[in-house]
Amino acid sequence: MHDLIARAGAWLAEDPDPDTRAELAGLLDAGDEKELAARFAGTLQFGTAGLRGELGAGPMRMNRSVVIRAAAGLAAYLKKNGTPHGGTDGGLVVIGYDARHKSADFARDTAAVMTGAGLRAAVLPRPLPTPVLAFAIRHLGAVAGVEVTASHNPPQDNGYKVYLGDGSQIVPPADAGIAAEIDAITSLAEVPRPEEGWEVLDDAVLDAYLARTDAVLANGSPRTARTVYTAMHGVGKDVLLAAFARAGFPEPVLVAEQAEPDPDFPTVAFPNPEEPGAMDLAFARARATDPDLVIANDPDADRCAVAVEDGGEWRMLRGDEVGALLAAHLVRRGAQGTFAESIVSSSLLGRIAERAGLPYEETLTGFKWIARVDGLRYGYEEALGYCVDPEGVRDKDGITAALLITELASRLKEEGRTLLDLLDDLAVEHGLHATDQLSVRVQDLSLIADAMRRLREQPPARLAGLAITRAEDLTKGTETLPPTDGLRYTLDGARVIVRPSGTEPKLKCYLEVVVPVPAHADLPTARTRARALLDSLKRDLSAAAGI
Repeated sequence: MHDLIARAGAWLAEDPDPDTRAELAGLLDAGDEKELAARFAGTLQFGTAGLRGELGAGPMRMNRSVVIRAAAGLAAYLKKNGTPHGGTDGGLVVIGYDARHKSADFARDTAAVMTGAGLRAAVLPRPLPTPVLAFAIRHLGAVAGVEVTASHNPPQDNGYKVYLGDGSQIVPPADAGIAAEIDAITSLAEVPRPEEGWEVLDDAVLDAYLARTDAVLANGSPRTARTVYTAMHGVGKDVLLAAFARAGFPEPVLVAEQAEPDPDFPTVAFPNPEEPGAMDLAFARARATDPDLVIANDPDADRCAVAVEDGGEWRMLRGDEVGALLAAHLVRRGAQGTFAESIVSSSLLGRIAERAGLPYEETLTGFKWIARVDGLRYGYEEALGYCVDPEGVRDKDGITAALLITELASRLKEEGRTLLDLLDDLAVEHGLHATDQLSVRVQDLSLIADAMRRLREQPPARLAGLAITRAEDLTKGTETLPPTDGLRYTLDGARVIVRPSGTEPKLKCYLEVVVPVPAHADLPTARTRARALLDSLKRDLSAAAGI
């Protein structure tokens, strides 16, 4: 306890934030050993997802002290490595931020650190979608970019996402190099942080991003689909409305309760369109206004959710369904280049690309990998992320994805058809690719490690009555993939991937079954068969993993 108090006291003495100083002083005064131990059990680790964690005092929480160290480590890395990552200006770092608690403070601290390190810093003019930051890096020729965001995490979290000058997120070995520089910082006193000297950008970069969205849509395409839109208490509303107005779509009907930024996310348990209940207000608005589709962004607007009316009820399309729809739309428009997806996404994209004679690649999970595919034309992953304009934004972009899916819905509307009709066509052409996920959120991270260990030590031989024809431990890598913590099982007509989440305390299991569909009349039977297989896969996998 004495050592713990000493470490907490040393941290307190350097903490520049009155809020976290008061919080930590309160813990010390109360002698709260359990909470102090949790805050000082180590340091929040910087990796390929940057930093993400709960706000609070101490090295295991997101706070200004942790962010200042992260920024200083990034600055040192950039100065040592020059501009090997695509930047044309050896000194410019662009900084964006969302509307979460402390985001503006973290952005300002980052700008101060970069300036103190002799780099040039430019901060976006206000809270804006993450894709605007990703665009700005390439547009301004920066050597790196930082986005302060926790995306769709709970309200108590914040995060720190790093991009290099090619406009894509960091991957190894850059993450380890930055982490080493962070670890080398022994005291905040050694980090110069001037009070001024950085640039606050005006709306020119946002205007350039909006102008770039024109490249997403085909000249003369229909623009008639009507939408209901929710920003999920995030920063997407103004930019999406401007993009839709510029494109000539009908103005989206807003979910008023979720339209404005609110870091407390008062109407949702988790500000993620995939979470149960998150779309309830949007569906209520849709029932009242009868649009053609519902669109939702997550709080930093890099993800796009789509919902449609199905049998009189509104339902979310799975990310894999939207991914296939956008791919089919781009193929019909004559798109050229490589189609890519992460390994946890539906194999249907590969079928679509093969039929169209287009190159196709699988990558590890995350747009940090998808965005680096040579000749990329379109990339997606099942967690509602779509990259439809890689030359403009080398990351997932919920604004341009919303434009493209609304263009597709408009085209189908002109033909007297819907997104569901096109999904039916794809199922008949390529087989019904049905996907689902078994996702387990935990408080104790050791439960995830235990489940992975159990599956490695006692691998299942069958799942859902299907023999496992191939079992791969992805920590060893494959011919086309670098090592990652995951397991992949190939079955006759099915596929299962199990991995720990990189951004949340979750174990994620990705399930896919493929059922042949001879004709449209066979779709109901195929869907029943697919649903039964997916449910059986869930049960058997849960038992095998002990979760």
